[in-house]
Amino acid sequence: MFTYILIAVIAVILVLVAVIATRPTEMHVERSATIAAAPADVFAQVNDLHQWEAWSPYAKLDPNMKTTYQGPPSGVGASYSWNGNNQVGEGRTTITESRPHELIRIKLEFVRPFAGTNMAQFTFRAVGDQTTVTWSLDGENNFMAKAVGLLMNMDKMVGGQFDKGLAQLKALVEREPAKC
Repeated sequence: MFTYILIAVIAVILVLVAVIATRPTEMHVERSATIAAAPADVFAQVNDLHQWEAWSPYAKLDPNMKTTYQGPPSGVGASYSWNGNNQVGEGRTTITESRPHELIRIKLEFVRPFAGTNMAQFTFRAVGDQTTVTWSLDGENNFMAKAVGLLMNMDKMVGGQFDKGLAQLKALVEREPAKC
């Protein structure tokens, strides 16, 4: 009897490992919002990492999060490190590319709760007198991330935070007077 149970447990584990191994390696999450402002006004809020506290959903998850800024105040090389509760973890954000009023690329280096590196991107597209801003995140799923993906929907989890952040960015930019 014990042998049959052991064989069944091993079979279940092998099937689970096979299912996890076939999960997608690439991860992509993307959300967009249209803001009643010029691309320059929206871009300015994202390109200056010091401004993120006003609109980033992650800053609101841990009001006691410690943030340290490095490099220039904005644009390529601007960086900040964070260390917070289990919801925000610990890591570093660095702007790697910044094309005024058009694109910002960001390297995200996570230390905890899970180590990993992802790339985030913001694009800004003028649509009449408004701007469509798109926030995306790309990364690779290792075996552990694939396993977690069986239980949690990353698109809904991360995408939900992006939706909140874009709504807060919209509210902030639309209430501030234009800077152009």
